[in-house]
Amino acid sequence: MPSTATRLLDRLKSWPLVILPHQLLSRLVRRVTRWRIFWWKHALIRLFIRRFAVDMSEARCDIADYPDFNSFFTRELKTGIRPLPPDPQAIISPVDGRVSAAGDIDGDRLIQAKDHRYSLTVLLGGEARHAAPFQGGRFATLYLSPRDYHRIHMPCDGRLTETIYVPGRLYSVAPHTTRAIPGLFTRNERLVCLFDTPAGPTALVMVGAIFVSCMETVWAGLINPETGMRRLITRYGQPDGPDVSLVRGEEMGRFNMGSTVILLYPQNRIRWVERLQPDRPLRMGEMIGHMIT
Repeated sequence: MPSTATRLLDRLKSWPLVILPHQLLSRLVRRVTRWRIFWWKHALIRLFIRRFAVDMSEARCDIADYPDFNSFFTRELKTGIRPLPPDPQAIISPVDGRVSAAGDIDGDRLIQAKDHRYSLTVLLGGEARHAAPFQGGRFATLYLSPRDYHRIHMPCDGRLTETIYVPGRLYSVAPHTTRAIPGLFTRNERLVCLFDTPAGPTALVMVGAIFVSCMETVWAGLINPETGMRRLITRYGQPDGPDVSLVRGEEMGRFNMGSTVILLYPQNRIRWVERLQPDRPLRMGEMIGHMIT
């Protein structure tokens, strides 16, 4: 349990974020990270690599090959560097990152951090029909730090049924902030992606954060926050609509700057591996769970 001093420090570091113009700052970051001035992008990339100890041995391209900073940040990995487990029932980590929390969903409540819980229904956009399949199920919250690989991959085979864009703030999702700000993941902008999978209905929630200039998916491209700041539901797989099916390990989206992914599964359909504990580092493609057959 965090000490009194740690909790006080978390609050001091986190609460100034309340007064920041989140969307404005993120739009500025979006513009700056796409400047294609050679000396600027080259210096920024090198500074970032040194500051966050980024492992470039896994990257497909050299520094000089990236046209701008954002291309480096959303860099592709070398082919075959992340082999998937041979077990077809395995659930894999969709990202590089670290476990923030994982476990059972208590009715409509999920754990954010010690002494902080939040609403499943609100997380998914406010409609009970979206939350119902996951009540009593399992969740995993995975935090991506600035140094991590920032593409998101499918944890299992899935067919997209619906997306829900939920506008909101862009608080930092760093560990000290999740410990300090109640309901953080229901306050921030997010994109809920709902899939039909062999493990039943599955949700992958992309949570925006401060300086995340935008999110994107392989089927819709950029998810632009300048859509009138209203909730937007898009259905897939209808007779007159697009059909999106992705296999385990296939890229499904990316963050343009770092953030958090939340995975949701129904009750009695999967089990997490025992090592899926808070603060454990993860690499995309490693087994984090197993379907129950």
